[in-house]
Amino acid sequence: MKVLVTGGAGFIGRWVVKKLLEDGHHVWVLDDLSNGRKENIQEFFHLSNFKEFIYGDIKDKKALENLFQQHQFDICYHLGASINVQDSLDDPETTFNNDVIGTFHVLESCKKHHTKIVFMSTCMVYDRASDTRGITELHPTKPASPYAGSKISGENMVLSYWYGYGLPVVVIRPFNTYGPFQKTGGEGGVVAIFIKRNLEGQTLHIYGDGTQTRDLLYVEDCARFVVEAGYSDAVNGEIVNAGLGQDITINDLAKLIANSEEQIKHVPHIHPQSEIQKLLCNYDKAKKLLGWEPKVSLEEGIKRTEEWIKNNPHLI
Repeated sequence: MKVLVTGGAGFIGRWVVKKLLEDGHHVWVLDDLSNGRKENIQEFFHLSNFKEFIYGDIKDKKALENLFQQHQFDICYHLGASINVQDSLDDPETTFNNDVIGTFHVLESCKKHHTKIVFMSTCMVYDRASDTRGITELHPTKPASPYAGSKISGENMVLSYWYGYGLPVVVIRPFNTYGPFQKTGGEGGVVAIFIKRNLEGQTLHIYGDGTQTRDLLYVEDCARFVVEAGYSDAVNGEIVNAGLGQDITINDLAKLIANSEEQIKHVPHIHPQSEIQKLLCNYDKAKKLLGWEPKVSLEEGIKRTEEWIKNNPHLI
């Protein structure tokens, strides 16, 4: 198939591109490099089915239209977005423009060329998990940041094209994804940040009391889920979760990664109003409709991520 990946030079995008190439598809990547890096996908440039990297913006209606007109894509994996909660609180307009207006332009091109769209949403749209069965797709949403609000808006737009126009769409909500190629600075995920700081012998800072939990999904498991959601008609018109199905407190995660507990320090939370106290994924729907389940345990995932961070100082 001919496939477009917006945000394909980003952390998850890179692994989605890799999986699509391995599956033999022709892949185009559109990215404005605001979150992504060309280095993330450099190793694919020599492959015959990696067709093109386009430096461009999803808000550029004309550029999108030209791209779709030229290549008639079968699937568009729409991962391009502003992804930082704190940035969205500081500057909600940029997040709204990228995650709502940008998504609208991508949708319009998909509708015109009848291209299936896989819309990457987030677990951050949910309210806290209320019990040990975890969060299903029917769980209440709670947009506690403009990032979450923009993602819910994007989801609703995408689903309206399924109901209104019969466009094949799927909304996916992966939980906290981590692994190689994730940034280890402020915009990175907690696992990558903790590993890098530990390797450097620095303090691991925990926001708040550290009792908040995360369901941590290894990036290759996430990419497999994303890609398979595009292949399957069974999830058209659906919202689907993916996660490990177990959560861990940030305190316990820090203990798992740190060489000693002396390295761990609690600091005031930068956005307590947007914190979700308990994130635990119920991925029964993904298992039922896609036959998907995670393969990589948290311990194994941390080991692989640490190995990568050690060996790739130039990419972090």
